Amino acid sequence: MKNIIFITLFCLSFFVVGAQTIYFPDSTWQVKKPAEMNMDPDLLDSAVKFAQANETKFDKDIRIAILKAYANEPNFKIIGPTKERGGPAGLIIKNGYIVAQWGDVNRVDMTNSVTKSFLSTVAGLALEERLIKNVHDKASNYVWDGTFSGPHNAKISWDNLLDQSSDWSGTKFDLADWADRPPKEGSIDDWKNRKLNEPGTVYEYNDVRVNVLAYALLQVWRKPLPVVLKEKIMDPISASTTWRWFGYENAFVNVDGIMMQSVSGGGHHGGGLFISAADQARFGLLFLRNGKWKDQQLVSEKWVKTVHQSSAANKDYGYMWWINTSKKWKDVSSEIYYAAGAGGNYIVIDEEHDLVVVTRWIDDSKMGEFMRQVVQSINNPSKHK
Repeated sequence: MKNIIFITLFCLSFFVVGAQTIYFPDSTWQVKKPAEMNMDPDLLDSAVKFAQANETKFDKDIRIAILKAYANEPNFKIIGPTKERGGPAGLIIKNGYIVAQWGDVNRVDMTNSVTKSFLSTVAGLALEERLIKNVHDKASNYVWDGTFSGPHNAKISWDNLLDQSSDWSGTKFDLADWADRPPKEGSIDDWKNRKLNEPGTVYEYNDVRVNVLAYALLQVWRKPLPVVLKEKIMDPISASTTWRWFGYENAFVNVDGIMMQSVSGGGHHGGGLFISAADQARFGLLFLRNGKWKDQQLVSEKWVKTVHQSSAANKDYGYMWWINTSKKWKDVSSEIYYAAGAGGNYIVIDEEHDLVVVTRWIDDSKMGEFMRQVVQSINNPSKHK
């Protein structure tokens, strides 16, 4: 009888302990020593020092950095807010706990195209709310103001907008699609009169078209997308109140009699998400946990899986998340996926190692080596506690 009681109590304790293994931070995020998470502290420290030593060459004055990057774009202008950037910063999250951090992780900075992964999430929420019935539906069935009119644009689906294969043609907020990262060869007339690609067949990174997605989602939600993000995601994951999501100065539109700003999907012309590394890490942990935060399923597990499936037009790109499918980062798993923004801003999700990595202002060319070092610290855990 005693043996039965002992076995029963042992099993119960096992399940209780098991239930406590998945940790989510409250307003204060617990820190663990690397050795407690079976990581080699010396190797991890080396990885952090590597990130600190390899700062991006992106100018501290973001306005200058943007103007340098897009100087070849016709009539280029900055029409959204910018902010001088900070220095290298980041966090490494293992099993939900902070095991390393460097720089000012609470500093709010522009995060450029990392914004796109937040925008993608708002699209996923619209599907869950049945505001969009199917990701393969034509956007013109939801937005009828001319944004998706014409033989080509009428074919475009939400799916095409999300994986950047729409080849949407037109002008939005005084920005023409053809002027965004134009070819090095040819004239403006060549770019304007080019043959359009069938939606879904050709991937092209284009911020004007991403802004069209944001505008279409505003029409569907009929309230500002930052409000949607705050209520549905950022507040439930206990993010700070310091993040902001901006559009352009000329991007205010009338929705149900109220002027609302249509936000941008990055900082190409200014704007986009301004956020801390710590808040980005919470967002990353939400995706590592398949959209669940404590006892709430904030984003459907199906959507989390969908965003990092290779698209037909680009096997390294899903729904505004990058995937390491082609092993751009040579010595880390092809299953790793990540949000990426100009200037070395990353949110990396490594499901195999229960790992989230956030970096700010690292040299992009060094990111693969940095990730290799982080993963190596897990594969070679220290024997010394």
